[in-house]
Amino acid sequence: MEEQERAARAELAAARRIVVKVGTSTLAYGPGRMNLRRIEHLVRELVDISNAGREVILVSSGAIAAGLGRLGRAEKPSSIPEKQAVAAIGQGMLMHIYEKLFAEYGRTTAQVLLTKENAVRHNQYIHSRQALLALLAMGVIPVVNENDAVAVDEIKIGDNDTLSATVATLVDADALIILSDIEGLYTANPQTHPDAQLIGVVPEITPEVERRAGGAGSSLGTGGMSTKIEAAKIAMNAGATMVIAPGGHAGVLARVLAGEAVGTVFPAKESHLRLRKSWLAFGKRIEGDLCVDRGCEQAMRAHGSSLLAAGITSCEGDFAAGSTVRVLTEAGQEIARGTVNYDACVLRQLIGRQTSEFPTLLAGQDIHEEVIHRDNMVLMV
Repeated sequence: MEEQERAARAELAAARRIVVKVGTSTLAYGPGRMNLRRIEHLVRELVDISNAGREVILVSSGAIAAGLGRLGRAEKPSSIPEKQAVAAIGQGMLMHIYEKLFAEYGRTTAQVLLTKENAVRHNQYIHSRQALLALLAMGVIPVVNENDAVAVDEIKIGDNDTLSATVATLVDADALIILSDIEGLYTANPQTHPDAQLIGVVPEITPEVERRAGGAGSSLGTGGMSTKIEAAKIAMNAGATMVIAPGGHAGVLARVLAGEAVGTVFPAKESHLRLRKSWLAFGKRIEGDLCVDRGCEQAMRAHGSSLLAAGITSCEGDFAAGSTVRVLTEAGQEIARGTVNYDACVLRQLIGRQTSEFPTLLAGQDIHEEVIHRDNMVLMV
């Protein structure tokens, strides 16, 4: 292993608070046919991790697959109400399986259902965090899923890869392990390129990494590699080392947490974000993008400077003042996100302008020197 990967693997071996995400394709043979052997192995590993003195949270997919089985259906419904109904049926079944298996190993589990609303509103973000930390303090293993029975697109977190990274951020986790039906991130699609090589470590999420991760996942799940890369971006910046590992391999969690070269590792940034910064970066919905020139990029990277209009080259999206936006380099890499002081319509008038010009351009309107103040911005690099 190269030095950077070796250091990241050592961080995994030292991790004390761990979030594990498991996808539908790992839990089920197909719609309605749950892989009980694999679920039992997963539960056994999670209990063993907990018995070793670590704290563990499980983010589990599989509710819709379980619900389809109870209804005797082979395909996901197309309408939102039907999907919600199937998820409501399946969630109870899935939790029954988990409760039974965890109880056999003498452990208590708790169901926690979240939606984007719990992250967007700061007070709900704090309450969600406190509830999860209280469960961990009690020695309980929380099982988290999105509240599919009530969530629609406007309030969905999006997929369980993103949900797991959000949970890791909520609880200041040291590690996030995403168990998938693939080994990790490859240099190319291994299904179409037999010579594709597994990438051991990804130290930074660049536009090239995001392009390499394009494409859909399995037919059962909703999260492809692109959503896992988005989860990595969240986890790394929240101070959690993330790993994509093969969920079908026996003992994979023990191997990852022993620091072995399994899957692809995404090293954490040096320090955890403060709680409010975590909410700013990963709780609020992204409403638009601002592209900046090279000089502005360098100032933000080197000094964490506020974003001024003079360094902005373009504005994408239709957002209001107070919205959260991404800040992108000329190459398309996200370097920051934060709360913008102007709506998109006004901001387009200010692109490339000096602050001294604002009184003339914004006559009679509220004037802010910064487009995004540094106190309301989180660097993503």
